[in-house]
Amino acid sequence: MEFAELIKTPRADKVVLHRPFHLAVEGTLCLTGHHLIFSSRRQDNAEELWLLHSNIDSIEKRFVGSLGTIVIRCKDLRIIQLDIPGMEECLNIASSIEVLEDGWSSFLLEQEFELLSSVTNEWRLSCVNKEFSVCPSYPPLAIVPKSIDDEALRKVALFRHGGRFPVLSYYHKKNGMAMMRSSQPLTGTNGRRCKEDEKLINATLRSGRRGFVIDTRPLTVAQQARAKGGGFEQEVHYPQWRRIHKYIERFNILQESFIKLVEACNDQSHNMDRWLSKLEASNWLTHIKELLTAACLAAQCIDREGASVLVHGSEGTDSTLQVTSLAQIILDPRCRTIRGFEALVVREWLQAGHPFQQRCAQSAYSNSKQKWEAPVFLIFLECVWQIHRQFPCSFEFNEHFLILLLEHAYASQFGTFLGNNESERAKLKLPQKTMSLWSWVNRPEELSRFQNPLYEANSLVIWPSVAPQSLQLWEGVFLRWNRPSKFLEEAEEERINIIKYNKELQAKVNALRRQLAEMETDGEMQEAGP
Repeated sequence: MEFAELIKTPRADKVVLHRPFHLAVEGTLCLTGHHLIFSSRRQDNAEELWLLHSNIDSIEKRFVGSLGTIVIRCKDLRIIQLDIPGMEECLNIASSIEVLEDGWSSFLLEQEFELLSSVTNEWRLSCVNKEFSVCPSYPPLAIVPKSIDDEALRKVALFRHGGRFPVLSYYHKKNGMAMMRSSQPLTGTNGRRCKEDEKLINATLRSGRRGFVIDTRPLTVAQQARAKGGGFEQEVHYPQWRRIHKYIERFNILQESFIKLVEACNDQSHNMDRWLSKLEASNWLTHIKELLTAACLAAQCIDREGASVLVHGSEGTDSTLQVTSLAQIILDPRCRTIRGFEALVVREWLQAGHPFQQRCAQSAYSNSKQKWEAPVFLIFLECVWQIHRQFPCSFEFNEHFLILLLEHAYASQFGTFLGNNESERAKLKLPQKTMSLWSWVNRPEELSRFQNPLYEANSLVIWPSVAPQSLQLWEGVFLRWNRPSKFLEEAEEERINIIKYNKELQAKVNALRRQLAEMETDGEMQEAGP
């Protein structure tokens, strides 16, 4: 998908450019995938203006007769006016600029920090990882406790696998508790310690309160990691933290489970015992249950126990991100909106360094030898779908939105999921060379396809059931090519029409109630009159 496909009028002639302290210039205006270009085409004094779409902060449209004017206010504080002959051309150019939202800058960490700063002043935005010099899989910016300086962060990074020092993942406004994520500490067999690391995670604790470290490895694996230089937080150095091991399978086991599940779903034998046996042998729903349980535990520690949480496994790029992002779905109503969920995917997966290029290199059918492939992101999306199914009115987006993200994670014409981390995307210059998925998805005509007609904003924490009876196979993904979809689509369309009609009736009822109230008020005033 190119920006050019969204441009209704790529060129307009006899456009007049107005800028402060410059004479008005007539020329040709062109819209490209990334720039708005104005050229005077004058032989005596040719003049050109190249303006990046990402530099446009806002636009304003004005009309006088058939002449249209667009006022463009830029992020670098410039103000540019374009007079365009023809109302239709002006509207087309304005609407094209408006939909060419730069998805690459839609969910910056600075914006998240601005929201955080409105409720607490205990955190700061650190540039310690500028040029990706401290941690190659982290973004240049990180939110950390205000009491920890950058020099301390550098020391902590040396103590954590891959330099992934603890950073803020989520702040719970209700009680001020925090959830942080990192990689394993490099304690080794000698019980190495880092006082700066201890100070960093202790900075998230309230006076006299304990915190929880949720380690996504079994205790035996965590202990074995010490022989390879890894390890876990030892109680003697972290006395205020209780360590809990919630085992979540690693990528090779998950990929094998994925392959077995797809094989079971493609079995055309129509033998019930065979189908159930294959489904059970895949262990897929067991992995879903384990992950949801770990996410619920993290959410419970924060919301019900009033404790801060640190989540990590070995590298901190797979199961760690599954737990932190699902915990936020449970705790934070904003993450259950479309924009909020997009921001969550960007913050907790793309910026956090989940290696999409490696994990999604192959799916379930490839005969190539497995290397780093695993359906880590798919399992996260399925867990969201399981929660969505239990709370169908609490999500602004529908199942189609989750499937869309899954499809683009594995194969996409957009650059959003390319590369393994922000450093690689920067080296490949993807923001300059490709279009972001969010630029396309967030266009009004596309967004309407992904909206849940049952949605009613729910400000409460939602607690999903992880009982086996509550979990179902995600048919929309695993059976969508194995069964006719015509009747399901018709049923869904009819359901949407019924909901729409119900809302129209409700609006009429509300209008009649207001009318009745006005009539009663008028009657009372007449009775009280002389």
